[in-house]
Amino acid sequence: MKNPAIRSNRIQCLFALISAVIVAVCVCVGVTMNLVTILDENFDHMGIRTFCMFTVDSNILAGLTMLIAVPYTVDGLRTGYYHLPDWVVVLMYLAVNAVSLTFLVSLCILAPVKGFVLIFTGSRFFLHAVCPILSIVAFCCFINSHLIRLPEAGIAMIPVALYTVVYLVMVVAIGEANGGWNDFYGFATRVPVWVSLIVILPLSFGIAILLRLGHDRCCQRRRKLDAELYRSFCEGADLRELIGNMARSRKQEIRTKSIVIPTQVIELMIKNSGSTMSAAEGIRIYLDAFLEEA
Repeated sequence: MKNPAIRSNRIQCLFALISAVIVAVCVCVGVTMNLVTILDENFDHMGIRTFCMFTVDSNILAGLTMLIAVPYTVDGLRTGYYHLPDWVVVLMYLAVNAVSLTFLVSLCILAPVKGFVLIFTGSRFFLHAVCPILSIVAFCCFINSHLIRLPEAGIAMIPVALYTVVYLVMVVAIGEANGGWNDFYGFATRVPVWVSLIVILPLSFGIAILLRLGHDRCCQRRRKLDAELYRSFCEGADLRELIGNMARSRKQEIRTKSIVIPTQVIELMIKNSGSTMSAAEGIRIYLDAFLEEA
């Protein structure tokens, strides 16, 4: 009998892979369009100067973190055991928080000033809207490996805080006349700097809290569904036989002597079966069955 938990794990893995690749591709399209557009009468930071903009930097960070997740999802499809390391999820959290700020600033601040058509067309359609929205959906709905802790909401502020310091140095301290940047976002000339700071930084932290809430709720819902699935599959069954058959099936499907032990899957099977078996014993059963001679 096929283990339905493996099938569920693979489906989660597939959705995570597809969403991560789509975000990375859209980021590449948007950034490339900016790089090949040397002159734009509405935006003077094009070509190589495009990397001055937080919009571009945050999208690149989002694309890179999605790409980091790809090898884990590919391996998860191969082995039937999908799990992202906690540090990958936290890094993705930083990036998604940054592009979420890009989206809200574009929608609520830049678009009313410069026009919605200008802000959401061309490369800006990808960098201001498509990539941020898809990143939020991917992170909240399909990256279900790690519950975000409250202190990590503060860590998510790092990209915004670093760019704020760089922007203030280049725009305010150095200034365009001395080789710095012009105030292309208008955060230092259209309003006092302190006003921008008390709006942007708390806004970014608020976004981080909302992202944490959305991600954790989806993650908890996924875990609840998984628990029900494991319970219906394992309750009342011979757990030793189930774990052994899972190991033999994995060995036959992946056709390798390399052993990947699905520790979390085994722990969930034990937890939802009502068995008093320890996780260590379950892992030993899996290992012994995997090493059996055919």
